[in-house]
Amino acid sequence: MENQMIHLKINGIPAEVPAGSTILQAAKTVNVDIPSLCYLKDINCIGACRVCVVEIVGRRGLTAACTYPVEEGMEVLTNTPAVRNSRKTTIELLLSSHSKKCLSCPRGNNCELQKLSVAYGADEDRFSGDGDDKRYAIDDSSPYLVRDNNKCIQCMRCVAACKNVQSVSCIGPIRRGYNVHIGCAFDKPLNEAACVGCGQCIVACPVGALTEKSQTEAVWNAIADPSKKVVFFTAPSIRATLGESFDMPVGTNVEGKMVAAIRRLGADEVFNMDVTADLTIMEEANELIERIQNGGTLPMFTSCCPGWVKFCEHYYPEFLPHLSSCKSPQQMFGAVLKSYYCEKNGIDPKDLFVVSVIPCTSKKFEVTREEQRTHDFDDVDVALTTRELAAMIKRAGIDFTDLADEKFDDPFEIASGAGTIFGATGGVMEAALRTAAYKLDGTTEAVDFNEVRGTQGIKEATYTVGGVEIKVAVASGLANARKVVEMVKSGEKDYQMVEIMACPGGCINGGGQPVQSDAVRNNVDLKTIRAKALYDVDRSIDLRKSHESPVMKLLYDEYFEAPGKEKAHKLLHTTYVERSAH
Repeated sequence: MENQMIHLKINGIPAEVPAGSTILQAAKTVNVDIPSLCYLKDINCIGACRVCVVEIVGRRGLTAACTYPVEEGMEVLTNTPAVRNSRKTTIELLLSSHSKKCLSCPRGNNCELQKLSVAYGADEDRFSGDGDDKRYAIDDSSPYLVRDNNKCIQCMRCVAACKNVQSVSCIGPIRRGYNVHIGCAFDKPLNEAACVGCGQCIVACPVGALTEKSQTEAVWNAIADPSKKVVFFTAPSIRATLGESFDMPVGTNVEGKMVAAIRRLGADEVFNMDVTADLTIMEEANELIERIQNGGTLPMFTSCCPGWVKFCEHYYPEFLPHLSSCKSPQQMFGAVLKSYYCEKNGIDPKDLFVVSVIPCTSKKFEVTREEQRTHDFDDVDVALTTRELAAMIKRAGIDFTDLADEKFDDPFEIASGAGTIFGATGGVMEAALRTAAYKLDGTTEAVDFNEVRGTQGIKEATYTVGGVEIKVAVASGLANARKVVEMVKSGEKDYQMVEIMACPGGCINGGGQPVQSDAVRNNVDLKTIRAKALYDVDRSIDLRKSHESPVMKLLYDEYFEAPGKEKAHKLLHTTYVERSAH
């Protein structure tokens, strides 16, 4: 029955929850956290790890709380001796084949298995063996991810993220029983698979089996090299997430502290990537208008997300002409720094070491793409995830939370609110519409395009601007992207512009963002809270449209002349590559 409520007791405490709720969900309403390892809200619910077992009064045996639905009058016990003993034994069995490199593991002190081991007083040596009889080679073949199956607990959360959330399914369980392990088809290394590098498997993993390929040492070395000028720039979403790595509340805007911390690492300059988000919009809005007015390929898909671009190259190569030719803000910044900035400051581009701080792991692949280069070397030398930047700050002994706010460096300090909201799903679309609306009808009034906001997987809207009807769609998460592409492919939908972000919710939920505990991920709307921090910035400033930015005027007046002109096209646009889907 619709809206039916179920009444039950959990540890003697009355609870009332909607019909269809699980015991795990019901327990949260009475402030009881039932531990789990394989469960992850909206991603994986298979009852496999058996850590979430509970007792139901009047029934024999233990029941997995994550999958079992509540019943009227049910009495649940979550902390009996039988429950505690079962959980402890399960944890000890996992530890028996787990590589216990906790002191050097990137997930040390932020590992779900480690937390449960301490909480339940697990004996890591209770069962013979420590995994030495079943060793796996570490796969570090890709430029963005490292898989260490010696730490894997077969929770299948990474597999579920890849299959259910991203519809890529490039990894899965291989073999059976004790010999099961996670890998690509035929045990191929990751760089030979059709992986898009989104990193959603990393943030889904409860242990240290999946991590980004760290490049922090390369940055430390560059900072220590007197022949190098080291410049950092930070992506729009980093200000909304970096604070979580220092136990600050989710959604805290730490822009000023972030800049101050990076300076203390030894960077020569710290720039704002929102600037080249604005630059992307200048080029992309111009490209959209040209396609609409001149019969170009439509719909035009955004191209600032490298995970989506690689997904398109692997699975929908026939749609590559639909991709905007614009580089991402990261790659535009690299091109600007190693051309305009170097020329203006008399710097040999080879002596400029460019570091981007980004929310995703696919950007690590993007910096290596030859078609992104403006010279015979990479425009961006290193792409660091939010997690890597946090690790560097901690290693340097910087008291992040006590830092006074500092500003970005000129000339790449000031950006519009449109550039800031790039970090949230729908933000690129809204930013493009703000500038496209101005270019098409000459007005400056249209600012808020609320229909494309929010964390829903797919959003649609139709706007009439300057007498031109523009139908748009926004998708985040590649399973949703696939749905949109298939609708366009079949002729079911007719859009002029489509924004796609590989990660659900956009960059604020990227695969390089801080890994939150299961207790947070399963109960807090991270995507919405993080995105709010970006929209708050947008609302708080007068400069809300990319074309109004004084930095855009500077760049086009001094260097690029106008969007789409020869130099702009050479430095700020790119091409794509058809790839195998196997």
